[in-house]
Amino acid sequence: MSKINQYTEENIRSLDWKEHIRMRPGMYIGKLGDGSSPDDGIYILLKEVLDNSIDEYVMGAGKTIEVSVQGTKVTVRDYGRGIPLGKVIDVVSKMNTGGKYDTRAFKKAVGLNGVGTKAVNALSDYFKVESNRDGKSVFAEFKRGVLDIENKPEDSARRRGTKVTFIPDESIFKNFKFRNEYIARMLKNYVYLNPGLTIVFNNEKFHSTNGLKDLLEERIKDTQISYPIIHLKGDDIELAITHSKTQYSEDYHSFVNGQNTTQGGTHLSSFREAFVKTIRDFFGKNYDASDIRKSIVAAVSIKVMEPVFESQTKTKLGSTEMGGDLPSVRVYINDFLKNKLDNYLHKNSNIAEALKKKILQAEKERKELSGIRKLARERAKKASLHNKKLRDCRVHLGDLKNEKRLDTTLFITEGDSASGSITKSRDVNTQAVFSLRGKPLNSFGMSKKIVYENEEFNLLQAALNIEDSIEDLRYNNIVIATDADVDGMHIRLLLITFFLQFFPELIRSGHLYILQTPLFRVRNKKETIYCYSELERINAIEKLQPKPEITRFKGLGEISPDEFGHFIGDNIRLDPVMLDEDKSIEELLSFYMGKNTPDRQSFIIDNLKVELDIID
Repeated sequence: MSKINQYTEENIRSLDWKEHIRMRPGMYIGKLGDGSSPDDGIYILLKEVLDNSIDEYVMGAGKTIEVSVQGTKVTVRDYGRGIPLGKVIDVVSKMNTGGKYDTRAFKKAVGLNGVGTKAVNALSDYFKVESNRDGKSVFAEFKRGVLDIENKPEDSARRRGTKVTFIPDESIFKNFKFRNEYIARMLKNYVYLNPGLTIVFNNEKFHSTNGLKDLLEERIKDTQISYPIIHLKGDDIELAITHSKTQYSEDYHSFVNGQNTTQGGTHLSSFREAFVKTIRDFFGKNYDASDIRKSIVAAVSIKVMEPVFESQTKTKLGSTEMGGDLPSVRVYINDFLKNKLDNYLHKNSNIAEALKKKILQAEKERKELSGIRKLARERAKKASLHNKKLRDCRVHLGDLKNEKRLDTTLFITEGDSASGSITKSRDVNTQAVFSLRGKPLNSFGMSKKIVYENEEFNLLQAALNIEDSIEDLRYNNIVIATDADVDGMHIRLLLITFFLQFFPELIRSGHLYILQTPLFRVRNKKETIYCYSELERINAIEKLQPKPEITRFKGLGEISPDEFGHFIGDNIRLDPVMLDEDKSIEELLSFYMGKNTPDRQSFIIDNLKVELDIID
């Protein structure tokens, strides 16, 4: 008999709920990550707990939610109705158990599948749930999903509500770190979508009175706009709309039942279609859709009965129906805009005129650029065919399903040697490489025309597929991989300038990163340690005494493909590029990339002193 893998009854296994979650965490929380990306698993754990507290507020129970993140320990306390005391253990440890199946209790809830808190429980090294209601309290503690301590209901004077504490399991989320900026952004979205709700995060209060209008005002506070924000509300829909004067592509913030649907879905596509139709009908002109939507900045929120999302992480709506007696999502949004937006523009002729002016300007620019764009696309297509700049991944070559899109990464590298090393050591399924030739152009203050005329920018834009909207972005993670020297830092700055100048929403949405690569390799015959700083080098030398071999990496090209695999695989270190909310993009670009000023000279000198102190 041929010696092949046998398939018998012994190969069939039945996993309990926690084993399955721990073995296949990606099915429940998407990618794992280390906390450097806003869609990493540790934030999904927090979101799953928060969603339950938000649903309590939506149902009219509890106006305040308290969130504390101290190191790796997370605590969420709401003042809702509290979990029924006899079901506290069940709702966090029995699959397909929860109150969201009963639409009498939760009509338009976020969490519907009875999975969320179970996933948090199973993927946490420590998990505690406490419920307070009817003058009594119950709590239960778990370790990696296994019940450790429980108590019977006892009298309590605590305010009603639920408190959940968890510590993510470091054996699953390796080297993770919570970034307060990402958490704050998530919590702000919750209060914008639920006016009147207060969330206290590490003693800082978040609150909104004007809903999506407040959200959009924060998002565009560093942007010049063509007209004041149009804010429209209905029973199950809320919209905030304006057009930017400075950015070029479409920028959307979409939500369903309070959930930030970062990948859009049927509601967002319906809005984009309905907005174009309404504007055409209002002006009686068949304007090009791209001219109508160019530079639009909009927030879209709808509420749907029993929504269907395309994954457990709920980042894309798949539902086509609103539920109940309402029409389809497409018809509902179209009717709303046809009525409310049309009325608004008739009542606000100044805004209608500003919108028309913006559309005509976009039309003029499109026609002026049409020839250049056509040639640019042809060059990009030709370059792609010859594979000179881009080594794509299998997700986009059609070999893998698009469900892996969240894991896709594009490394932007300098030079052939570094590109070659990363290309040879990358995960060909999800990681792609784009090779720069020399330093890119300083695009500060330039018009979008330069993106098409400059070969590097044109091909990079084509590789990312962001000409019209970041909704079509081909890679979830864009990683600048340059040498840790003066030239490498300069290239980083030039690339960040390019994205800030033309595609700031990529940075706002948390897609841009800097790859950390080791400065030193310290090794002896038994062990090798890669060091990312002078302090790590000193510690490694002490650990590997007496006289380890020390190598200083001068550039990425000096790191072999075999070694590179350590730095872009499971142990990858990424620094997210994040915007300072206290400064506008114009202010940032002018300071760092504009004319040389005494202020910038002082800034460079002061920070150079700090760096030298660290090295000494």
